[in-house]
Amino acid sequence: MENIVIHGQKRLNGEIEVHGSKNSALPILAATALVNGVSEIHNCPRLSDVEAAIKILAHLGCRVSRTDHTVTVDASGMNGCEIPDALMREMRSSVVFLGAILGRAKEAKLSTPGGCEIGLRPIDLHLSAMEQLGAMLKEDAGKLQFTAPDGLTGARITLTFPSVGATENIIIAAATAKGRTVLTNAAREPEISDLADFLNACGARIHGAGDSTVVIDGVETLHGTSHTVIPDRIAASTYLLAGAVTQGRICVRDIIPAHLGALLPVLKEAGCDLRCSGRWICLSAPPRLHRVKMTRTMPYPGFPTDVQAPLSAMLTVADGTSVIVENIFESRYKHAGELVRFGAKISVEGRTEVIEGVPYLTGVHTTAPDLRGGFALMIAGLAAHGETVLSGVEHIDRGYEAPEAVLASLGADVKRVQDYGREKQAYEQKCEQADNDNPTESADGKHTVSTAPPEYIETDNTAHGA
Repeated sequence: MENIVIHGQKRLNGEIEVHGSKNSALPILAATALVNGVSEIHNCPRLSDVEAAIKILAHLGCRVSRTDHTVTVDASGMNGCEIPDALMREMRSSVVFLGAILGRAKEAKLSTPGGCEIGLRPIDLHLSAMEQLGAMLKEDAGKLQFTAPDGLTGARITLTFPSVGATENIIIAAATAKGRTVLTNAAREPEISDLADFLNACGARIHGAGDSTVVIDGVETLHGTSHTVIPDRIAASTYLLAGAVTQGRICVRDIIPAHLGALLPVLKEAGCDLRCSGRWICLSAPPRLHRVKMTRTMPYPGFPTDVQAPLSAMLTVADGTSVIVENIFESRYKHAGELVRFGAKISVEGRTEVIEGVPYLTGVHTTAPDLRGGFALMIAGLAAHGETVLSGVEHIDRGYEAPEAVLASLGADVKRVQDYGREKQAYEQKCEQADNDNPTESADGKHTVSTAPPEYIETDNTAHGA
């Protein structure tokens, strides 16, 4: 079993690049199944969710290969229409394959998806949309079977909620449907635009992606293309929060600052100095973070629900009381109880989380409850006095590529270990040797040990351009 071990109180300094967007790569990979040809997807992150998507494509009969951060999909020989239950359970967003399979094979068989348990993610919007596009649905013991023997037909579809997944599924399915599809109250996330850019490069005719109304004129077939996935705005956001909680100075390069528009005012309210230009953001945090009076998660361009948990972790050591209201998912505060174990003061009632900042946190043994909650615990560990041991690392690997290496490059004392007991013994021996080499003596000549939380330790590396 893998653990991430963090020795906190190290100020983060330096520059990083973030990987390609998980939430963009997954629907684009699903859409390659609709293409009668070869698709090259660049800047595709090495994440367990992406690997699950690759397994699904291979199971459907596509030829898939990966070279570093490029995934090549040849879907010309695709001959499957069913996703087995085991693969569906590996990630919640596996339902996004529905539109592509149905559009290509005129039938699709799958079960309800798996992944993080952060509350209900009803797929009713997906099912209803496919039916409006002309598919017939049969449900039996959790199995879903769609058929469209004459193919899909364009329709006017209005979503009751701007669901990202449903918007993606509709766009993919409608790309090769007969006639025009008009989608109203569509999700507006940047990942929607990235998916449309890929499909349009394949010959699709999609207009208005990124706005609340999207028009898709179906085409007969799609051809292969090469596409580069946009940078991951959620990963960029969480690394900026990690820099802020450690009083750090960091730059995140090769990102699109406009995609982080809802986070930047929050960081400024917390007292951080921010500079943005072109494709980078630089952050310099104050000695003591300020409270953020009220943050509400909302569909894009509002504050992203995926950044709510990491923000909670940062605010645990801010000066004053902060409030967060979660408006997207009803069970996304599972990290709160673990943060309390660090010494945080948090109360949750319904969808509201009240965080009273404390002077410092203390490292603990903890377990990641889900993807974003897991990274929130890493942020707490970076701020905490002492050692934090984090298990449940597989959740974090779903959305962050080697986060321990990224943080270590900024000066954090963090590593991934296979045998925590052995690593702990080695670390204690190293600390004991350091104490022997540099003893601290009191007035009576005896060694003393401070019980107060240490100040942050400056590192030699500095932020370029910060």
